[in-house]
Amino acid sequence: MLLLHRAVGLGLRQACRLKSTTSRICIQVCSTNDSFQPQCPSLYFSRDKSSTRGWRVVGALLGLGAVLTYRGHRCRAAQESPRIYTREEVKSHSSPETRIWVTLGSEVFDVTEFVGLHPGGPSKLMLAAGGPLEPFWALYGIHNQSHVREILAQYKIGELSPEEKASSTLKTSDPYADDPIRHPALKVNSQCPFNAEPPPELLTENYITPNPIFFTRNHLPVPNLDPDTYRLHIVGPPGGQSLSLSLDDLYQFPKHEITVTLQCAGNRRSEMSQLKEVKGLEWSTGAISTARWAGARLCDVLAQAGHQLCENEAHVCFEGLDSDPMGTAYGASIPLTRAMDPEAEVLLAYEMNGQPLPRDHGFPVRVVVPGVVGARHVKWLGKVSVEPEESYSHWQRRDYKGFSPSVDWDTVDFDSAPSIQELPVQSAITEPKDGEMIESREVTVKGYAWSGGGRAVIRVDVSLDGGLTWQVAQLDGKEQRPGKAWAWRLWQLQAPVPAGEKELNIVCKAVDDSYNVQPDTVAPIWNLRGVLSNAWHRVHVWVAP
Repeated sequence: MLLLHRAVGLGLRQACRLKSTTSRICIQVCSTNDSFQPQCPSLYFSRDKSSTRGWRVVGALLGLGAVLTYRGHRCRAAQESPRIYTREEVKSHSSPETRIWVTLGSEVFDVTEFVGLHPGGPSKLMLAAGGPLEPFWALYGIHNQSHVREILAQYKIGELSPEEKASSTLKTSDPYADDPIRHPALKVNSQCPFNAEPPPELLTENYITPNPIFFTRNHLPVPNLDPDTYRLHIVGPPGGQSLSLSLDDLYQFPKHEITVTLQCAGNRRSEMSQLKEVKGLEWSTGAISTARWAGARLCDVLAQAGHQLCENEAHVCFEGLDSDPMGTAYGASIPLTRAMDPEAEVLLAYEMNGQPLPRDHGFPVRVVVPGVVGARHVKWLGKVSVEPEESYSHWQRRDYKGFSPSVDWDTVDFDSAPSIQELPVQSAITEPKDGEMIESREVTVKGYAWSGGGRAVIRVDVSLDGGLTWQVAQLDGKEQRPGKAWAWRLWQLQAPVPAGEKELNIVCKAVDDSYNVQPDTVAPIWNLRGVLSNAWHRVHVWVAP
């Protein structure tokens, strides 16, 4: 609000010295190309009327201050021939030291002075630093208003070269050459195969994670499948009949919809590697996301193929259509008892948040197993079979298993540990960020909490002093059904900053309806693969003087 006051105050003082006609001419000269109309899916970002009015007031005030403050300089620049830049030049300006440039359409803007005034906070705008605004404007419909474009117009410094095109540096022989385009906000942990997570400041902006920033966990190149020729092979029982199902065939089964949180077994692995080296991707707190999934229930499809529960232990094995150059496909399995239980709500999903599955998330069909580790949610599903033993896939038998801290790679016996299915209770802080400077009066702490197996989160405790004292956070959203709490709870705490404190050690821990609680440190749960990392989450922040 201090920055807002300064911007508006400066603009109003200049307004007293300017004629209104001059101001109108300037805005017309400096306005951006209004032909750009970003598509903003309202399904995820609808706001109530009071919130929208609030944003418009803030935007209008900011617009007045920004327009008047930079009016003279930008009008002079607009009368000259625009400077031409390449995307590489724009990319090199991504920090306050080099100045912060962004693009919208073919135009280039230096928004360095506006970063601190951004209503959504500086960190949100910095996600686009050195690159295009379109992917972020598409996520947030509030930007698609004329006054926002007028504000941006004051910072225009030139245009992209007409010859500038997105060139492909991949060779056709590269197995990853046909991978889909990804959202630039994602924090990439590996490029080939592609694995990335949303930044924490976007992760809990919405209860439902937008498809473009849903965390991505790929083990192999992304297949490009034709929905018209796609077939899902369901192996029938002995003496039964196997099924070969097209997408249209799957549509004939009763459509079931459910909101489910997916979490990678390696979520928060980076905290384990700080204690002792582990093998695996350095996931932070973002290897978790939530979506509304729709498809046919697995139990209905298996029943049509003639399968039923049996007295002996059995497993449903899934095989994906993604494969390595040797033809080895990704595979995983779950117990038959879970697959055949209608209350477990296991899906053969073909929709994600009301849209066909994106390629990175399994188009045209994937498995969704509520309450179970993400590794069992096989994407690009090609084959389903019922077997007496679990999948022989490497990812089922030789990965995603937990071990004692005393076990290392020279002593590990993968056959001695069961494959991870349900995950332990989990929570993490997404706001404020570690190392951030906060105001001295009040702090707002936000985050997510989730527990495996459908266990509901009943409480999140937050400490501002490293765990000496605790306060109970407010859980957002509806209460969850015991045993079917498939999705996370978002939470927040607003608390006064203790007088005289120069720094805060903020900690959170969640409790589920079985009264499972997170351990206080990583040390007793460390394991060589860095999975099941769910110790208290901690961020250290500084208090403004």
